[in-house]
Amino acid sequence: MIASKQGPDPRSAPRAFLEHLFRVAVARALPLQSMKPCLPKPPKGRTLVLGAGKAGGSMVHAVEALWPAEAPLSGLVVTRYGHVPPRPEGVASRIELVEAAHPVPDEAGQQAAQRMLALTEGLTADDLVLCLISGGGSSLLTLPADGLTLEDKQRINRQLLESGAHIGEMNCVRKHLSRIKGGRLAAACTPAQVVTLTVSDVPGDDPAVIASGPTVPDASTCAEALAILDRYGIEVPPAVRTRLEDGTLETPKPDDEVFDGHVTHLIATPQQSLDAAAVAARAAGIDAHILSDEMEGESREVGKVHGALARAVALRGQPFARPCVILSGGETTVTIRPRRPGQAKGRGGRAGEFCLGLAGALAGQPGIWALAADTDGIDGVEDNAGAFVTPDTLARAEAAGCKLADHLDRNDAYGYFDAIGDLCVTGPTHTNVNDFRAILVLPPADAKT
Repeated sequence: MIASKQGPDPRSAPRAFLEHLFRVAVARALPLQSMKPCLPKPPKGRTLVLGAGKAGGSMVHAVEALWPAEAPLSGLVVTRYGHVPPRPEGVASRIELVEAAHPVPDEAGQQAAQRMLALTEGLTADDLVLCLISGGGSSLLTLPADGLTLEDKQRINRQLLESGAHIGEMNCVRKHLSRIKGGRLAAACTPAQVVTLTVSDVPGDDPAVIASGPTVPDASTCAEALAILDRYGIEVPPAVRTRLEDGTLETPKPDDEVFDGHVTHLIATPQQSLDAAAVAARAAGIDAHILSDEMEGESREVGKVHGALARAVALRGQPFARPCVILSGGETTVTIRPRRPGQAKGRGGRAGEFCLGLAGALAGQPGIWALAADTDGIDGVEDNAGAFVTPDTLARAEAAGCKLADHLDRNDAYGYFDAIGDLCVTGPTHTNVNDFRAILVLPPADAKT
């Protein structure tokens, strides 16, 4: 039921209303919305476009649509398989767009990185390099440091993903084990001017963390990368370990002159998307509260905390009055539990595991609905963006033979929510400002199952 142009009525169609907020948040993060003011003027020489990320396809199309038709434009950008959006009508193709694997790198990503470095050869001070960077670029733009093979990088990447390491830790390691990340792509572009346009998917919006910062200075060190590897018990070849220990694999630092004159613009951030969702909620007569765009921690535990807060609102009207929607973003983590003998492998990602923790904490509290989804439209490596939680989630799951504790034990959020039809499936959104969470709390009189 549509109440108005603001979207579905939150009281009669709570799930549809939450998905509406998600789509508003995603729309705010589409590159064409905010790129134009950040584009530089065409240079005297040529303009080379390089980049990587899950928003790469939409960023390329935005540049092609906005760049003067008479100005030279060429380049290469890599995005995730299946994340190339339809080409806008009337927009000519001028930049090559290729696809590679995420979250574990593959040969296509390695070849793309090699080609990008080759394209930087012969650049002059009259040239401009326009770099399009978004989340996912760490995997998509892979070029192992000397002494590492692609297979080494794939193993290390998998272990990092399963370890529970937060994004800053993972990308510190990735930068020091790469020939293109951590500012090295910018160094290869010298003496050309470099302008980086980035869509942030990380808490704090640090360009050095987004896609492992291929075009910006890196303040982290080899010693820090080595400590992270040791903390999570991840092995690297002895020769590479030695190069980390002696600093041979150090990245370009903030005082390096290769970054002189370089400019970085954040064209989309998690906070902007949360703000847009809050405006949409208020337009529908629902007060909105943004907790933070920088939340980190174990997904299931963050879900429990959100659940406790939502219950306090539902039961006592504190700290927020009902009706309201509670919004948050950031990047949580999932630590993969060892499987017991004969135990099936679980499926799911951060958003789904958050919803498992949330559902358990809510314990069927009436009047509360929630949606957690990844703004790129893919939760982990599955085909869903996330999942819904409703007042009867636990009851319907029990009726379907699904026990919450069992699914948490094997990290199987996908199986749990698929069994009760509560997956949120959107397909690739062609942007990425990370986790989106919305919890709707209605007064008992307004609550509809």
